[in-house]
Amino acid sequence: MNYLSAYLDRIRNYGNAALADAIRKTADGVVPRYLSNFSFTDHVVGLLVGDVQSGKTSHMFGLMCAAADEGFSNFILLTTDNILLQQQTFLRAQKDLSDFCICGENDYLEFVRNNMRKPAVIVLKKNSRILRQWKNNLSSADFVSGNPLFIVDDEADAASLNTMVNRNRQSTINKNLDAIKRTASSSMYIEVTGTPQSILLQTARSGWKPLFIYYFRPGKGYLGGNFFFPAEQPKQIVLTDNEEAAEILDDDEFPENGLKSALIFHLLTAAHIILSGGTVCNFLIHPSMKTDQHKCFAGKIGNYLNEIAHSCDEPETREAFQTAYISLRETKPDIKAFDELYHFLVEEIQNDRIKILVLNSVVSYEENTGYETGINVIVGGNSLGRGVTFPRLQTIYYCRVAKSPQADTMWQHARMFGYDRDPGLMRVFMPPKLFKLFSDINRTNNSIVKQIESAVNGIDLKIVYPTGLKPTRKNVLDAKAIGIYSGGVNYFPFYPVNKNVDTLDDLLSQFADGLFTVSLKVVVKILEGVDSETDDWNAKAFIGFMNSLLASDSDAKGILIVRRDRDIGKGTGTLLSPTDRKLGDDYPEQTVLTMYKITGNTAKGWDGTKLWIPNIKLPGDCAYYSGEIT
Repeated sequence: MNYLSAYLDRIRNYGNAALADAIRKTADGVVPRYLSNFSFTDHVVGLLVGDVQSGKTSHMFGLMCAAADEGFSNFILLTTDNILLQQQTFLRAQKDLSDFCICGENDYLEFVRNNMRKPAVIVLKKNSRILRQWKNNLSSADFVSGNPLFIVDDEADAASLNTMVNRNRQSTINKNLDAIKRTASSSMYIEVTGTPQSILLQTARSGWKPLFIYYFRPGKGYLGGNFFFPAEQPKQIVLTDNEEAAEILDDDEFPENGLKSALIFHLLTAAHIILSGGTVCNFLIHPSMKTDQHKCFAGKIGNYLNEIAHSCDEPETREAFQTAYISLRETKPDIKAFDELYHFLVEEIQNDRIKILVLNSVVSYEENTGYETGINVIVGGNSLGRGVTFPRLQTIYYCRVAKSPQADTMWQHARMFGYDRDPGLMRVFMPPKLFKLFSDINRTNNSIVKQIESAVNGIDLKIVYPTGLKPTRKNVLDAKAIGIYSGGVNYFPFYPVNKNVDTLDDLLSQFADGLFTVSLKVVVKILEGVDSETDDWNAKAFIGFMNSLLASDSDAKGILIVRRDRDIGKGTGTLLSPTDRKLGDDYPEQTVLTMYKITGNTAKGWDGTKLWIPNIKLPGDCAYYSGEIT
């Protein structure tokens, strides 16, 4: 049978033709190039990238159906180490992949009895004990070894990578996943994530660097990074004081602040949604990773709800709600009348129908699903990150700033992303420094997507973040292989090599000695002609950075400085003259490439041959990451 067509028909029958079309597009982008030509003798790793909370599961299932059509029979679907998520995924697979034999963690006998009569999907948590058990199970099943495994690793960047790479050891989960792959003569391993930074920076020898990458765009109605964090602050973002969280914790009272305002916005929004026929509206507060602070914030919310209940007829209280209402009406012109909303929410508060839920390592969301209906305030920390989805999440108060922020972790905490949000009623409260961090991450995410879609530099994508913002945790990156370059620093080869001096002469002949504004495409052409006798200069990395900047802006410009007849020594500790160094520093936000044509003076250590030496300064107060130094 045609498994993909059957799956897409079910999606359409659910009333989501747009999603079915998107899944078909993903399959068409991956199958002809990688599945149809699969050798059935190799172990291949690919990467599927989708935006956070944008429907990755549906695309995963679509690829599995397409793989079944290509002859794959044994599938493993990996979830995070979370009992609820594993069970939810299992039940969804049973529902959406009804043509498959769906097996849970304790269904080995069912898997064996099926014996490839139907394609089989084993849904497993990334838990060491479970993985070890199924490595043994698969090794014992005769029909596995000679047939390929198709493994889909959801949130592959979360726990699958080797966290001991810099200690020349292999972490337990990573080792078990490797062992599972090797139970079969061949495998296709699809890494899936919305935050691929750590995977993109893997080395080839790690075994986890993808052979191919595919990005699928979110469907209609999705609110993501470009909605919340464009260059200009949208009305849906409300800035709070940078130190507000600390002040809330220290103050016995409940002063006027962003948290108080956020609660008022939430109550008005919830009233509109419920009165319009909705069943749930959620408000998420993410103040810290510390559980005692969660309790404190929940207490503050409870106190203020009590204050509203007793002061609802006072002008000051009503005025505070009216001010928020006017703001909401700017983005939601058809919001219900204020008096109707106010009367409803006051009644809800006075009848104690506003739920305050603390969800953290002490009280996890697996144990408390009260947020699925009604008007709710949810307070938590780390447990509100990856894999957690809250329906109709309309208001967020986020004030957690890590001392050393990681882009992928921060982005996974962006629970505001999703489909079932009303854009006019969305409000996200955060301090200015957090808004800037999220905007910086979003800008880099867009660059990564453009690099993937344009196949710039193959899969050796380059990642750029402002100094102080790291792409991911350092324990999964090979310190000996990762290349990190700083903006504002001059880089040049101590022992330069010209691939063809005449070609460089021709290329630079249009430029007299002096300074010129040029396309970064010209910079790339020049860099392609220079190299080094040693590994002190990585032209491929700099070319990759230029291509990443061009992916963000195809018309990006840089500064080219050309000097000829320079009589400098080989292996000198500096290249630029003081004048040229100062000249380059006048353009801190642009790439500056300085090309020196040296005399090749033998007295200065050269062989008498004239050649060009490059010096490049990358723009901005940024860190530039190159996956593998080659």
